[in-house]
Amino acid sequence: MDVRTSGTTVAADTCPPGVSAESHAPGASVASETPGDSGGPGDSAGPGDSGVPPAPDAPPAPGVRGCFADLGLDPDDLPDGLVVADETGRVICFNAAAARITDIAPQDALGRPLERALPLQDIEGRRWWQLTDPYGGLSIRSGQPERNLLLGGREVLVSARYVRSRPNGPVRRVVIAVRGTEARRRTELSHAELIATVAHELRSPLTSVKGFTATLLQKWERFTDDQKRLMLETVDADANRVTRLIAELLDISRIDSGRLEVRRQRIDMAAAVRRHVQAQTTAGQKPDRFLIKMREPLPELWADPDKIDQVLGNLLENAVRHGEGTVTIEVGPSPSGTGPEGTTVTVSDEGPGIPEESMSRVFTRFWRGSKRGGTGLGLYIVKGIVEAHGGTITVGRALAGGARFRFSLPVGTPAFMA
Repeated sequence: MDVRTSGTTVAADTCPPGVSAESHAPGASVASETPGDSGGPGDSAGPGDSGVPPAPDAPPAPGVRGCFADLGLDPDDLPDGLVVADETGRVICFNAAAARITDIAPQDALGRPLERALPLQDIEGRRWWQLTDPYGGLSIRSGQPERNLLLGGREVLVSARYVRSRPNGPVRRVVIAVRGTEARRRTELSHAELIATVAHELRSPLTSVKGFTATLLQKWERFTDDQKRLMLETVDADANRVTRLIAELLDISRIDSGRLEVRRQRIDMAAAVRRHVQAQTTAGQKPDRFLIKMREPLPELWADPDKIDQVLGNLLENAVRHGEGTVTIEVGPSPSGTGPEGTTVTVSDEGPGIPEESMSRVFTRFWRGSKRGGTGLGLYIVKGIVEAHGGTITVGRALAGGARFRFSLPVGTPAFMA
């Protein structure tokens, strides 16, 4: 059969399971060879293959239009690089993604021995195909797990599958998946930043807790009751800070893995907003700094009360800490035509607001609107909680010029009540 990829044709007899034989232009057939004079796969003629391509009017071999073609796909449609070698070790498929990732033109790879077409090395500079020897060695091997290899000075992620005609039989195809390392590097960098942020945020409160407790234990009798109370209150506040940070880390883990649980109960959004405003005034904020606007009646809302408290608390704290002037909280039914029936809450302030160029990054990890402390994780968690409820959250500029956060939650009636 003809294996077509990126405009070149290479002779092949069957289509390996899960691999397309559809993607080369007619014209450039390559003779199959068996291992011989060079000692490596693909360097001499193979059994049963004369090296002459089939006549144009010959009936197609089984599976010629199969595999990807049956699905209406082409190897070039795959997002990952795909390289396939036949039983002689010659490359018969090299898709567009593989060309992009490896910076090797398909015409330079097709028909060549696999070791020459894709000269991979491990991190110690050893030739990977000689180390793995896909066509020799134990016949029970099924492939190679994904690993980081070097190709012409660049790093690529490579995994391989050995396709055999029968259990423990000879290798008929070697199917190689090639991926770039950029996405994984970004993920690893994000994890490293998270660890560094957590370590930094934990260091300060834990140092304080350790210092005050050690001092109290060693010199308890020397302090007055008021001094002891002040130290213990500081320890309590720092312990709460550590607890909050650990809770944020758990939330991030659940959001990233899609395991954030929402335990819906009937909640009163208006009462929840008033409760959070009261908590801010109790903490020392002036009551006249907050303005609550209610548009009633509100639809009955089912949501996780603890997580909605987390959302409201974070948005109000951000408005107080990073904003200025009056903090306005508007609560009302979601505007008709914008989505399902639900409740919309808007929190806005009169501060400098968020620069236009930064608004697209507000809900990402580690974004900080100012240098006034914080881990930069709060709004990322807020967005995850709102979306876990099936809602949406946006950021914009308030009429008074400050930041405006608006989130909408659907009614969220539990299934047993539907």
